Amino acid sequence: MDIMERELFEKKLTGFFEEFGSGRTMVLSTAAGGRVSSRMMSVVLIDGGFFFQTDTQLRKYAQLTDNPRAALCIDNIQIEGECRELGHPLGNESFRRAFKERFKGSFDAYTSLGNERLFRLEPVYIERWVYRDGLPFIEVFDIESRTYSFTQYEGR
Repeated sequence: MDIMERELFEKKLTGFFEEFGSGRTMVLSTAAGGRVSSRMMSVVLIDGGFFFQTDTQLRKYAQLTDNPRAALCIDNIQIEGECRELGHPLGNESFRRAFKERFKGSFDAYTSLGNERLFRLEPVYIERWVYRDGLPFIEVFDIESRTYSFTQYEGR
């Protein structure tokens, strides 16, 4: 990969994160033991990672500890990644500040509970459908290979 491709990737990914904003309510999909499940989650973006909290007694926690691969989805955006447990959410100052600011109700209701655990989804692949002048395009950020593409969709 040449320097121009790397710079384009970094510029486009930075632009995506800026457009995404500080956080959103997204669908989190997890899988383990042959079962896939999805649910709405309050997610904050910090330094290129997607952070959320959950209770150790819930299915999503069991699935994430069995299989750390997960996906987040909202609107025309899908994000695939690897999750890592980071301990209790109150132990992470960056998350605590961002989550309280973006999702105060959830912060107040759940963050201090003893069974809550913090996860970071490190993205490995981001895909977004973009429409320009009524035409569909697929924008891809392949984080692992540090490549970017923007291709018109031409269904056949």
